[in-house]
Amino acid sequence: MQVVITSKSNNLIKKTKKLLKKKYREHSYLIEGWHLFEEAQKAGADFLNIFVLEELSDRVEGLAHVTYVTPEVLKELTDSKTPQGIIAEVVMPNLPLADLKAGRYLVLEDVQDPGNVGTMIRTADAAGLDGVLISEKSADIYNQKTLRSMQGSHFHLPIWRTNVYEACQKLQNLDVPLIATTLSKESVSYKTIEYNGNFVLVMGNEGNGISEQMTKQADILAHIIMPGQAESLNVAVSTGILLFQLI
Repeated sequence: MQVVITSKSNNLIKKTKKLLKKKYREHSYLIEGWHLFEEAQKAGADFLNIFVLEELSDRVEGLAHVTYVTPEVLKELTDSKTPQGIIAEVVMPNLPLADLKAGRYLVLEDVQDPGNVGTMIRTADAAGLDGVLISEKSADIYNQKTLRSMQGSHFHLPIWRTNVYEACQKLQNLDVPLIATTLSKESVSYKTIEYNGNFVLVMGNEGNGISEQMTKQADILAHIIMPGQAESLNVAVSTGILLFQLI
């Protein structure tokens, strides 16, 4: 007979619930739903705990670290109103910056909205990029909203949360041009950009755009010409336009 946790005050449940808050996510994080769980499995992610409803036990048969819980207890471990029956605690990857090689990268400089961050990473995945660099002031990629927006893309390509100026300089030293989006007088239409196949595309903060430091560091400043009357484009939409032009 399978043991089922029925109490929200169970010590393991209380400890795991803390991972919904960023300050407790030091080495692991939570994913919710079968799609993300299966993507994590395919990527060879390390699971610390897998919480599943008892009636779905056949879907995790033979797996280690499985704990059965009631629907009420499962709801404690997610901000989703309708959990899909499984929540897993996954070990965060440790990616040294030394792993950066010449290639094609997306940089998020202080992008604040979790939905934007997740969509941009998913777009980078769809475009077949070699990785994503995220500034320390950007939204946390392990936020539940970010995870839902990424749809598992963080399992498909490396993501570094780091000092993006140093990382960009490292790539520039490898002859990878730094392309930054801005509406300054020095910027050119993104359709006219010439580069060597590799690139670093920098997208800035939703309200302020890229920083002055990044503007000075960039090899190419680019913008999207908008023939309509909208004042601006959403940063995630802009990312999609630019990336699929560059690749």
